[in-house]
Amino acid sequence: MFARSVDPGCAMDRARLRHLLARESADAERHNPRSRAAHDRADHLFGRVPMTWMNKTAGAFPRYLDSARGARVRDLDGHEYIDFCLGDTGAMAGHSPAAVGDAVHRRLTALGGATAMLPTEDAERVGAELSRRFGLTRWSFSLTATDANRWAVRLARAVTGRPKILVNSYCYHGSVDESLIVTGPDGNGRARPGNVGAPCDVTLTSRVAEFNDLEHLERELAHGDVAAVLMEPALTNIGIVLPEPGYLAGVRELTRRHGALLINDETHTFSAGPGGCTAAWGLEPDVLTIGKAIGGGIPAGAYGLSADLADRLLGRDDLDLVDMGGVGGTLAGNALSVAATRATLEHVLTDEAFAHMHKLSERFEAGVRAGIDAHGLPWSVSRLGARTEYRFTAPAPRTGTEAAAAGDTELEDFLHLYLANRGILLTPFHNMALMCPDTTEQDVDTHTELFASALAELAG
Repeated sequence: MFARSVDPGCAMDRARLRHLLARESADAERHNPRSRAAHDRADHLFGRVPMTWMNKTAGAFPRYLDSARGARVRDLDGHEYIDFCLGDTGAMAGHSPAAVGDAVHRRLTALGGATAMLPTEDAERVGAELSRRFGLTRWSFSLTATDANRWAVRLARAVTGRPKILVNSYCYHGSVDESLIVTGPDGNGRARPGNVGAPCDVTLTSRVAEFNDLEHLERELAHGDVAAVLMEPALTNIGIVLPEPGYLAGVRELTRRHGALLINDETHTFSAGPGGCTAAWGLEPDVLTIGKAIGGGIPAGAYGLSADLADRLLGRDDLDLVDMGGVGGTLAGNALSVAATRATLEHVLTDEAFAHMHKLSERFEAGVRAGIDAHGLPWSVSRLGARTEYRFTAPAPRTGTEAAAAGDTELEDFLHLYLANRGILLTPFHNMALMCPDTTEQDVDTHTELFASALAELAG
């Protein structure tokens, strides 16, 4: 059993944790010389990486990709990994699924024309499938969920005439400016710490309420200036925070009562099933946004509108939905990304694939829970369909602010390095594991065994 320390959140010997972390960090450097060299040579990259968030990794440098297929990744040093990160949902279909590769190859070579500013018939097929899955009847395309969210916010302001957007504290909607607000100690909104280059005080554009707190939501909506509530049906990027019974129904009732639209961002919560949480839980948003996974690895995003909202917008003579509409990108809805999306939805992330992924996620959850229980740890584990996450607190957080406070960088880095050094990748931002159609029971059991070994080492 773990010895109690002065840290009530993590019952363990912190000195031992730091020793183990140093050991794993040294092992990572010793066994990954080619990745280290590639990182050291990257003088022309801002932060030495293609995107600065790639520096959010345990250890002194990121491991560099050589190849990937299905649920496996190989790095420059020749190490193969069971990949539970899956591009932080971008590769939820698995790496380079054959159906997507065939569709992309056909579009680029046999047909030609990755982008031509002309529509393709694939787009209507994708729109129809998205309608089947999520229930929204009119769809438009982007290249990322961030762009889909930005345009959904603009449409909400246009149709309601209201200036503000309400989000949950520590939500994740990409780099949407209006979403970078959290609840401060006094219960009021303030800028999320570390926000870069905010165009204005975020409280001028946004309101914030804690997830699972209907009273807080109603107080903010009562001001009468909220155009839309933009939310994930379950928080994900701060760690999984599941909705309590009745919460989402209460959100829908309150938004309708106060004249605000409801936008469900299903980019990460797509893991809940073929139609995300919206279908799994019978939700009724006015707008739905999604990205990442639907393109099978090719950049793609989309937003769906209810028939009523679409008609209201199209019936407005004062809105230039052609020249001033869309998401401001000539590549949005391009032939290549739409072809990849059609292939992903029709042949890869199918209803049957989700059933397989969910069973594996249940198995993963059970293995983690067994490890936690075996050592009497004050930790918790939460699952959202094909996505499972363990947290260093119990019970599981019920708000984004509680989830943020439950972080433990040293402990997280140790677990990530321990697993990576032995061939398993988790999402680097937190302890999330995602299943794809190519994940196997043996993959899950390998994590269970290594997770148990890591806990045994911590226990001493």
